[in-house]
Amino acid sequence: MVRMKYSLPAAAAILLAASLQAQDLLFTSGIELVQLGVTVVGRDGTPLTVFTRDDFEVYEDGELQEIRYFARGLADDAETVPTHLGVLFDTSASMERDARFAKTAAIKFLNTLTYAEDMTVVDFDTEVRVGRYERGDFPRLVERIRSSRTTGDTALYDALGVYLDGAFAQDGRKVLLLYTDGADTRSRTTRDDVVDFVRASDVTIYAIGFQKQLPSSLRPIERMRLQQLADMTGGRSYFPDRVEDLDEIYEQIAAELDARYSLGYVSGNPRTDGSWREIEVKLPNPPAEHRRLRVRARKGYFAPYLEPEPQQ
Repeated sequence: MVRMKYSLPAAAAILLAASLQAQDLLFTSGIELVQLGVTVVGRDGTPLTVFTRDDFEVYEDGELQEIRYFARGLADDAETVPTHLGVLFDTSASMERDARFAKTAAIKFLNTLTYAEDMTVVDFDTEVRVGRYERGDFPRLVERIRSSRTTGDTALYDALGVYLDGAFAQDGRKVLLLYTDGADTRSRTTRDDVVDFVRASDVTIYAIGFQKQLPSSLRPIERMRLQQLADMTGGRSYFPDRVEDLDEIYEQIAAELDARYSLGYVSGNPRTDGSWREIEVKLPNPPAEHRRLRVRARKGYFAPYLEPEPQQ
């Protein structure tokens, strides 16, 4: 386990440099693919699993790309593409009253995702602490969550930066569950830095903002900030009124992950200039009963970057 105290500003330059490296997923075939997690929901919010590779179109900077890899459901192809699960858990002092229920709900959720290759837990208050556990170490993970104590302030952005820094080195799909009950009150990492880090990553974020402890004047802006982080990754945000709603929210997230599509394509753009590339995933001809659906995927990625060769 790693204990960190205010070290994120020093890591900012490293993370921003990393954003200019290849963010593509290397599959076992050795072909470099841009990997996308895609969720399709109907008008009632139910995840839909009826679509095939031929139903989807993927555009990069407006140009149609050839889909080279397709799978439906994270569990179905976990042996081909590993899934890495991250959990950011707020243990600041304001969590004290609801901590026990929140911990139990999180453990029940994690225990359902048996296909995850490993789980990274980041609990944060004034400090940020990180632990990574293989599936066989689940009892140690449970003990880690249950033994965490509520104290201090909320270093949310520092915690998110620490997690994303570690996720850069992982190959495969990465899903992050972020649970916090308040606004950031302690981080040295700025909001703008966190947005850059998230855009540079290929992590899908599911954010749960339990805002009952926040002053009413702060709730709209903090809700917007969490929504922005989740939306840019193709994830989703939740804002329960009661901590007892967490069980139902976790069930919804698990169902969505079970129904998630994985798409991969080789970019038609050969330039290695580190530029930002916009991605759009479409279902151009859905059946009549699914006309009012929504497609969620990350908004883009940074191209690989190679230093130009010096001119002679």
